[in-house]
Amino acid sequence: MKTFMASISFVIFWFSILLHSVAGQSFDVRQHLSTVTRYGVVKDEVNNSFEQFSIPEGCTPIHLNLVARHGTRSPTKKKMKELAWLASHLEELIRDAKERNLPLQKVPTWLQGWKSPWKGKSKGGELITKGEDELYDFGIRIRERFPNLFEEEYHPDVYLIKATQVPRASASAVAFGMGLFSKKGTLGPWNQRAFAVSSESRASDIMLRFHDCCENYKAFRKSQEPVVEKLKKPILDAITAALVSRYELNFTRQDTASLWFLCKQEASLLDITDQACGLFNPSEVALLEWTDDLALFILKGYGKSINYRMGVPLLEDVVQSMEQAIKVQEEVLASGHYEKARLRFAHAETLVPFTCLLGLFLEQSEFEKIQREQPLELPPRPPHSRNWWGSKVTPFAGNNMLVLHSCPANSSSKYFVEVLHNEYPIPMPGCNNSNFCPFEEFKEMVVAPHLKHNYNTLCAKKLEQPKQKIETIKGSSSF
Repeated sequence: MKTFMASISFVIFWFSILLHSVAGQSFDVRQHLSTVTRYGVVKDEVNNSFEQFSIPEGCTPIHLNLVARHGTRSPTKKKMKELAWLASHLEELIRDAKERNLPLQKVPTWLQGWKSPWKGKSKGGELITKGEDELYDFGIRIRERFPNLFEEEYHPDVYLIKATQVPRASASAVAFGMGLFSKKGTLGPWNQRAFAVSSESRASDIMLRFHDCCENYKAFRKSQEPVVEKLKKPILDAITAALVSRYELNFTRQDTASLWFLCKQEASLLDITDQACGLFNPSEVALLEWTDDLALFILKGYGKSINYRMGVPLLEDVVQSMEQAIKVQEEVLASGHYEKARLRFAHAETLVPFTCLLGLFLEQSEFEKIQREQPLELPPRPPHSRNWWGSKVTPFAGNNMLVLHSCPANSSSKYFVEVLHNEYPIPMPGCNNSNFCPFEEFKEMVVAPHLKHNYNTLCAKKLEQPKQKIETIKGSSSF
C-alpha cells in the first residue's frame, strides 16, 4: 500500500510541474490524441527546420513512392461496445451518488444521461467524411507539388495504386485518386477520371499487412501487452484518484481509460472538446497521450526490431521501383511507357514499421543502436522533450513519401532520394541527417542493414521469448 501511495504521490508531483509548464500557453486537445489525431490538425505542427532546404538546380523528380495510412475513421465495433459499457457504468455511478445523498454540483451536466453517439450501430471502423476529405485534398496537393510526375494520362501501369482489403484503406485510396486525377477526365460535373485500386490478394498481403501474417510478431505483441499495461497503471491510477476527488464519483481505472478513449473520439471525429476531454486538465492529457505513445513505441515501433524488420518486403519493393525508374531513365523510354508513382494505402501497423525502417525520429546515436539491434530507451515522460509522438508519426492519413530525383549535372551522384514525412522534409540519420540522399548511399546506409533479415525466416521460426524487461524511462526510475 505504501508503494502504491508513493507512486500516486510521485505522479501527482509531475502533474504540478506539467500544469506550471502549460500555464499561459494555448492548449488544443485535438493535437494530443496520439494516433487518433486528425491529419489537418497536426500536419503543419512539425519541426520544419528542413522546410527551406532547396532541391539542387537541375534535379527533376522521376518517381514517387507513397506509403500512407487511411484517413479518419469511426470507432471499431469492439470500441463501440466499450462506449456502450461506459454509458451504462456512468448511469450506475450517478445512481450510486444519488443513493448516498452526495451533492452532484461537481458532476458535469453532460455526464448525467449520456449516451454514446454510436449507440445502435452494428458496424464500425469505416472511413468517415473527414477522412475522405483528408485524402482527397492530399491527392490534389501531391499533383500540384509534382506536376511533371502527374501530367500523363492515367494508366494503372504508370500510376499504380494499391490498398489492403480493409474497406477504410481502399476507400482512402479512392478518395486520394479522386483528388489526384480530378479535372483529368470527363465523368461528372468535376471532370473525374476513372482509375483502378489494386486490392492486395491474400497471397501477397505481406506487402502491406505484414503484421497480420507474422506469427512471431503476434506472439511478441501478446507477450508485451502486460508490460505496457504495467507502465500505464500508475498513470491511470493517479488520474483516477484526481477524477474521484474532483467530481466525487467512484471512477475506476477502467472508467478513466474509457473516458480518455471517448475524449479522443469526440475531439477527433466530432470536434467536441468540452465533454470527455473537459474532464481532464492539460497535464493529465499530456500523460495519457504519453501512455498511448509508449504503447505505439513498444508494440509497433522501435521497441523491438521485429516490429519493423518484418516490413523489409515493403522496403525492398520501394527500392526495386526506384531501380526500375533509373533503368527507364537510362534507356530514355518514351513518356507513358513506364511507372511514375507507386501509391500504397494501409494502416498504422504498416506506416509505423516503415517509418522505423527509414530510421526517422531518431538521434544519430539511436540510429547506430538500432543498426546493432540494441534496445532504445523509451520516450521520456512529460514534461521532458521527446521525438516520438503518435500524433506526428502516424496521425490519420499520415504518410511517408520517397521521391527519386534525377540530377544529371551532379558530379557525385546522378540520382537522389528525397524523404518527406506528412509532406515535409525530414532528416534521415542514415544519410548524415539530410532528407536528400544519394541513391547508392541510401541503399547502403539505410536499406542494406535491414536486408539480412528474411521475412519468412524472421516471422515463421519459433523465437525464444526473453525474460520481460522494462527499459528505463528518462526522468524517473520509479516504474
